[in-house]
Amino acid sequence: MNWDDYTRWGEHIAQWGGAYHKSLRERPVRAQTRAGDIAAQLPIAPPEGPEPMDAIMDDFESIVMPGMTHWQHPRFFAYFPANASPPSMLAEQLVNTVAAQCMLWQTSPAATEVEGVMIDWLRQAMQLPDGFSGVIQDSASSATLSAVLTMRERATGYTGNRDGLAGKGALRIYCSDQVHSSIDRACWVAGIGQDNLVKIGTRGPRYGIDPDALDAAIKADIAAGFTPAGVIAITGGTGIGACDTLGPVLAVAKAHDLYTHLDAAWAGSAMICPEFRADFWADVEGFDSIVFNPHKWLGAQFDCSVQFLRDAAPQLNTLKIEPEYLKTTGEAVTNYSEWTIPLGRRFRALKIWFLIRSYGLDGLRTRIRNHVQWAGELCAAIREFDGFEITTEPMFSLFSFRCPGDDAMQQTLVDALNDDGRIYVTQGAFDGQKIIRFQVGQFDTTRDDVMLALDVIQEVWQAISDAS
Repeated sequence: MNWDDYTRWGEHIAQWGGAYHKSLRERPVRAQTRAGDIAAQLPIAPPEGPEPMDAIMDDFESIVMPGMTHWQHPRFFAYFPANASPPSMLAEQLVNTVAAQCMLWQTSPAATEVEGVMIDWLRQAMQLPDGFSGVIQDSASSATLSAVLTMRERATGYTGNRDGLAGKGALRIYCSDQVHSSIDRACWVAGIGQDNLVKIGTRGPRYGIDPDALDAAIKADIAAGFTPAGVIAITGGTGIGACDTLGPVLAVAKAHDLYTHLDAAWAGSAMICPEFRADFWADVEGFDSIVFNPHKWLGAQFDCSVQFLRDAAPQLNTLKIEPEYLKTTGEAVTNYSEWTIPLGRRFRALKIWFLIRSYGLDGLRTRIRNHVQWAGELCAAIREFDGFEITTEPMFSLFSFRCPGDDAMQQTLVDALNDDGRIYVTQGAFDGQKIIRFQVGQFDTTRDDVMLALDVIQEVWQAISDAS
């Protein structure tokens, strides 16, 4: 392909993209294919010679698109959104075109400096104190792993990277039983081990970690010869939106001199709204590390995760490695590759810049507030369904419910709703039972989209009831 062809096809794909997004409401949300359907349509061996781009695009539409679940669909109510606002998509096109590897300041000064300013814009928007810095990671999983590795190194006197963990004793990490599975995986990868991730029970209407039980577990571990290393709290857990009360958790952690990390991957975006900060963000300034994903609720194109650091030195002491060929001479600069596990880095900050400038914080706040309000309205309506039960009340824009019947019936309803195609939801687990999760957060969803879910749930449930 030459650059004239690139220009022609770039224009074609841009037009295709606009038409695709405008037609999403006409498509089933979840892919309706079966396992193996797509692979069966692909040649077994690669082509020896070039093929024309129009043939490639035709196959893309006929083979690939039927097997895509549409995350940008306004009735995507499953998981959490991976939003892609139009300005962030345009920014990604520019990043892909320039195709820079932004590992060091000198390999693209603008990427580094825009990233630093965007981190500070978001710090201000979320009312974190002056002095917090941060870095853009690919995902919350990477930020959490960075924090867990920092906990490990801090607890071993920064000797683990050099010596390995043999003879260091068993390190312990503490969290609630509502944390995301990425916490478990971080402990695996960091060499701490699943059995040394201590999950504490929750209490209260927000299902926050029990600080008394946390303190007791730490004291018992110290008495048993373990080495406590850190505490991980959550604001907006994935399962039911669980939120820890931050102040008491911090008090326990600080009493034992433990490093603290806050996972606010989904709900952190809501903290640009003052009313949510008052209820859920109090004492956040005490955390050593905080992560939230602009690529979820805020509207930035995936992938884009922001990790704030109260003091960057512990993470730098854990992750920084500087061979001669990566050194920058003559300038006092930030090299963000020293803050993260990957050396290679994309120019992720550009899409945050485009996003915030295009909508302003007020425009982004309005979307989040609408989603919370509409989720509450839908929850109230489902509550009135005969035999339906709200199992967890709305936490921001996430709630869960059960239909009449056992766990198998919950899955039957979830599968039937997703096979219907008009909405997409997921199952979950809470209090020993299967539940149906519902979250509102897709960037372009409307109240009509959300309330249509009410009709779909009623219709599909009625069909199940009539058939049984």
